Amino acid sequence: MELQRLNYIIIIWIISFILTFVLYPFFIKFLYKFKVGKTLREDATSGWKASIFNELHKKKAWTPTMWAVLILLVVAIIVVLSIVLNKLWYLKYSLFNQRETYIILFAFFSMWILWLIDDYLNIKWIGKVKWLTAKMKLIWMFLFSAFIAYWFYFKLWIDYIIIWHTIVHIWIIYFIFMFIFTVFIVNAVNITDWLDWLAWWILVMILSVLSVMTFFQHWYIATWLLSLIVASLVAFLWYNINPAKVFMWDSWSLAFGWLISSVVYLLGIKLWIWIIIIPLFLIIFIELFSSFLQILWKKIFKRKLFTIAPFHHNLEKKWYAEYTIVMKLWLIQGVLSLISILIFFYQILPLVNK
Repeated sequence: MELQRLNYIIIIWIISFILTFVLYPFFIKFLYKFKVGKTLREDATSGWKASIFNELHKKKAWTPTMWAVLILLVVAIIVVLSIVLNKLWYLKYSLFNQRETYIILFAFFSMWILWLIDDYLNIKWIGKVKWLTAKMKLIWMFLFSAFIAYWFYFKLWIDYIIIWHTIVHIWIIYFIFMFIFTVFIVNAVNITDWLDWLAWWILVMILSVLSVMTFFQHWYIATWLLSLIVASLVAFLWYNINPAKVFMWDSWSLAFGWLISSVVYLLGIKLWIWIIIIPLFLIIFIELFSSFLQILWKKIFKRKLFTIAPFHHNLEKKWYAEYTIVMKLWLIQGVLSLISILIFFYQILPLVNK
């Protein structure tokens, strides 16, 4: 039975990779034809002029930004196909499952509205910052994070944490915690973007580790869906290698943030989860805190703590070329992901299976 489920993962992975890889050239031509490209921001999140950022990234202006639309399309095609095959009795399960994948799919497809608004404003040069303001995105983020917390608390009736083998119900505190953690992760993933390939590799590694964890925790349908998304991300790399032909952009990095936080909740808030999350999310945590400290420093002391934030832009300005930073952070994320997997298999899994 386990081997059969593993075969499903492999089959879904291959189909998703091939479909994404084949469709991307046509999709990129479509984006260039209709000049669906990005403009650089004029103001930073803090309200100061983003002059250093524009200096570092002016060569990327007008690069198409809607790469995740294709990933969304591939996910939709395969999910619908699984539903049809399930109805025809060729598949035992579809990828559309209330307990395991509803909220994951919601995190992706809810971004459609935000993407439409955000990229339209950017392409048409509407507004001061040429896209949705940080305040508007924050409001949107709060609303969707609240919905995710609501789903787990009121629909799946998850209101507890597990400390080793003891279930501790914390009721409404769980709802509040999920809301805060979701906002935290979404911002962390979003801030990590803006260097070619950087967010891509970190997302691939984090989602791959979470896929392994969901599989061995018997969330098989969620594992299949995560494998489908990872395969699409891997196919995307070919077209994102510097100089990138297409970018992720804010609204889709937000979607991946919601996706990751949803999977963490699916695994359950257990003490051992945090032992794995700390190394796995270390880079995006550093990126988030460096940006937060920069904003805080400007507000309090009216000057910058770093030349530019987040952390990867500071490295880019002071010491390294973009590709050097990306390769080094890739290596670090790979090692951290390996550490997380080793902790899971040699320390956590034996304890859970007792």
